[in-house]
Amino acid sequence: MVQLVHEGGGALGAPPGTTGRSTMEWLVRRAESVVIPLGAVLVGLALFGVFLLIVRWDSSRSLGAALDEVWTAFELMYTGGFGTAFSIQNTLSRAAPLLLAALCVALPARLGLVVIGGEGAIVLGGLAAAVAANVFNGAPGFVGIPAMAIAGAIAGGLWIGAIGALRHYRGVNETIASLLMAYIAIALLNHFVEGPLRDPASLNKPSTAPIADNFWVGPIPGMDVHWGLIVGIVGCVLAWILIDRTTWGFSARIAGGNVRAAQIQGLPVGRLILVFTALGGAFAGLAGMFEVAAVQGSANGSLNVGYGYTGILIAFLARHNPLAIIPFGILLGGIEASNGLLQRRLGLPDASVDVLEGILFVVVLLSETLYGRFRIFNPELRGSRA
Repeated sequence: MVQLVHEGGGALGAPPGTTGRSTMEWLVRRAESVVIPLGAVLVGLALFGVFLLIVRWDSSRSLGAALDEVWTAFELMYTGGFGTAFSIQNTLSRAAPLLLAALCVALPARLGLVVIGGEGAIVLGGLAAAVAANVFNGAPGFVGIPAMAIAGAIAGGLWIGAIGALRHYRGVNETIASLLMAYIAIALLNHFVEGPLRDPASLNKPSTAPIADNFWVGPIPGMDVHWGLIVGIVGCVLAWILIDRTTWGFSARIAGGNVRAAQIQGLPVGRLILVFTALGGAFAGLAGMFEVAAVQGSANGSLNVGYGYTGILIAFLARHNPLAIIPFGILLGGIEASNGLLQRRLGLPDASVDVLEGILFVVVLLSETLYGRFRIFNPELRGSRA
């Protein structure tokens, strides 16, 4: 049984008995996990600016004109992601699946597992949701929508849970297994969409039969953003409670730090691996379900758009903290929402945002070496020559 773990004490959840100077030191230590990722984002953006400068600066334009274009690109990224009410709502819509995809990486990571195959759970979750919509066709919406959500979560959970089982029972590396199984999942989607489950009316773009009108997930009242955003935020909060406020989460953190020590203490490491991978896959499957029920209206090749891979970057930026996934998911959603504006106004290729995300990912990985090295965040280093 999962039991809640209460942590009383100082401000913002500080350890018991921390007051005054000790509370300040605790806050300073926690600031490290905020400052370094934000610094990594700024460095990544600066390197992307250098990349744009190299691409746009040639014999036909001066250095000043190229610099102006780089600055314009950043202005367009802000405008396209956060500059207007429309762009903000577009950003939030794109962030909805990213939050759920990031949880597919963050939850297994607390056990020390690097699962990067969330894209497979997304596409299979969307396919399962479309099949459920066809099975329950004619049922009321309050039956069909939950059925689609359950089908998507089960499909994603079983797919990523199978990776956890391979790791636990056969010792298969979860990173390689999840990546390869993502390609298998995409191949399965293409097979069923273009074959047994193809709607004859879908000519140029093969897809399953469209879901019933009453199975569509509508927008949040007052916004042009579907309910997947709320589900993603609630999922992040629940995942944080699981990890930081329950005995299961405490056991997972111990196992992630030292598996051998966890086994000696009698913790169910194998069960934790299965549960956390399956739960992460279930969140990714829900992302696929909302893509079908709120965006596409059917399962098709558009389910494979890379949300699972962007979720990897978000999870690492957040250092696998479910609450930190929310702001970083919105940030990456804004960057992706600005892609079309960059293409139209500056003629940049569609892969420009992918380049930015790749640079960010490399910088974030390099920034991991900085933790524990700054005296301002680590009082024990003060007064030493470390």
